[in-house]
Amino acid sequence: MQDVDVRLTQVTKAYGDVLAVDHIDLEVLPGEFFSLLGPSGCGKTTTLRMIGGFEQPTSGLIELHGEDVTWLPPYQRQVNTVFQNYALFPHLTIYENVAFGLRRKGVKGPEVEARVTEMLNLVELPGYEKRKPTQISGGQAQRVALARALINRPRVLLLDEPLGALDLKLRKQMQVELKRIQKEVGITFIYVTHDQEEAMTMSDRIAVMNKGHYEQLGDPETLYERPTTRFVAGFLGISNLLGGKVVGAADGYALLDLADGTRIRVSAALVAGRSAVSAGVRPEKIRLNEETETVPAGRNLLHGVVTDVAYIGVSTQYIVEVRGGARVMVYEQNLERATKSELWSRGEKVQLSWNPDHTFVVEASPADAPNDDAAE
Repeated sequence: MQDVDVRLTQVTKAYGDVLAVDHIDLEVLPGEFFSLLGPSGCGKTTTLRMIGGFEQPTSGLIELHGEDVTWLPPYQRQVNTVFQNYALFPHLTIYENVAFGLRRKGVKGPEVEARVTEMLNLVELPGYEKRKPTQISGGQAQRVALARALINRPRVLLLDEPLGALDLKLRKQMQVELKRIQKEVGITFIYVTHDQEEAMTMSDRIAVMNKGHYEQLGDPETLYERPTTRFVAGFLGISNLLGGKVVGAADGYALLDLADGTRIRVSAALVAGRSAVSAGVRPEKIRLNEETETVPAGRNLLHGVVTDVAYIGVSTQYIVEVRGGARVMVYEQNLERATKSELWSRGEKVQLSWNPDHTFVVEASPADAPNDDAAE
């Protein structure tokens, strides 16, 4: 049986009539960078706080390293937490902030100095020992908070949106640093965020949460390339969803007829016996061609008219209204078409094509035509 650092079994948290966490079953593996991803109010922070002991579940079981800790207080669990506001002591030096946990445990003398030095080197802040929290930047404060949490060598580190207060550039730098530090120390990280790029950059696995439970759990590539619900497809990036009826199968593909009669192909394994589904394709998977151009055989093909163009630097974003009224978003890298005169123009007739293997499937919905989500 595979070792598990954290196990939640049918964990529920209710605040009066409001069910914040709804019967979650979850396993986090040793040394894993695991993220709880979702919008505000989905239950991700409440789940993290229950693992840390800051909230008690209404029902269910929480185990750390095989031990039932459901009702234990935080200080009796082998976990530490890094909060969004860092919670550094403003009157203490950086050295004493980092050493705080050791001193509470009664550690003294050279061991304190050695471990503080080790932690400050790990977070790349040697030489900052004598500064106060007011004398360092937000990014440096985040590193100090991380060093303070790691110095007691917890089995699991909980991180509650620790990068939320940083600007975009620094946030991206810290994503790389957090992953580096996690790999160096080998400690299990459980990370809460509403930022899908943040989760995908750092995580080994992600649980995408919605309304108190997770809708899908997997590695970043699987969640992005093969979302299984409409919520996951929309929360992890942009998705074009087109409603269709399954009309047959050929060569390992299911055949779908869209609202306008256009037939596309999708892996038969994804349809799983359903008669009506929504076929999804990511904007960057689609290629635009002139209406009269020959498209390679075997690709899914739609016809439409460009209704909106937005140049966004690395790529150009197009909205194309296809036959049947659905609006499809397309991202085209600015390689061949780099100047304004070379871009597709509003009103231009185009073909949209993509590899059938890049099509995913979610539950059907009348809202797919027209595809309003793609144009938001």
